[in-house]
Amino acid sequence: MVPLSRPLIAVLLALAASPAPALAQAPEPAAPEARAIEEIVRRYLLENPEIIAEAIERLRAKQAAAQEAEAKKAVVARAEAIFRNPASPAAGDPSGDVTIVEFFDHRCPVCKRTHPVLQTLLKSDARLRRVYKVWPILGPDSVVAARAALAADRQGKFVPFTDAMMEADGNLDADRVFAIAKEIGLDLKSLERDMRRPEIDREIKSNFELADALAIRGTPSFVIGEQVVYGTRDLAELRAFVARARETAKAKR
Repeated sequence: MVPLSRPLIAVLLALAASPAPALAQAPEPAAPEARAIEEIVRRYLLENPEIIAEAIERLRAKQAAAQEAEAKKAVVARAEAIFRNPASPAAGDPSGDVTIVEFFDHRCPVCKRTHPVLQTLLKSDARLRRVYKVWPILGPDSVVAARAALAADRQGKFVPFTDAMMEADGNLDADRVFAIAKEIGLDLKSLERDMRRPEIDREIKSNFELADALAIRGTPSFVIGEQVVYGTRDLAELRAFVARARETAKAKR
């Protein structure tokens, strides 16, 4: 087995136990004493390796709790931009008691797999509202798809256009985006003109800023109530997050 480094031993000791106040004031041991203590700790950890797994799990739990707390603060601070920005397309019940905000890229394969799960969730829960945060992070073709989708909202077809792009097989390049737009009956001249509107630039820029503030690093990610949910989730998990958001909202009334 590879010997444990001194920094790792120090971390493991700190996680495994909280020192008594009296010990916290004790002077640092001399170098030979410190080496002897480290050797004792090393031997103990080698004989009881499960302690390492426990310490790592505690560290991860602390980090996750800290991340959740910071994300919640960011959600509360930016609630208007997250949930009620009129530039962000929405679906479902406009006065729903829980809102699911999705950060997604039209070309993201995981988003595509999650898309029917979200549709099932909204169909099975009439009280939900869905907000779309188009976040084109996968290159120039994603930017074209994002601009086209947001421009289609001016023709009242953001949702059917987005649904069609999310369900499309193969590479969603610019040619395919415009072919889908034509298939669902969008006015292509108006679409191309509207794609250049400055308000679309502002919406995309706002979504990037929100993702950064919420520490979102990939798609799909969600805000459900005051919870930031990173990564894909199955139907049961999403329903559990919705239920938690409802309980939290109910407790605040």
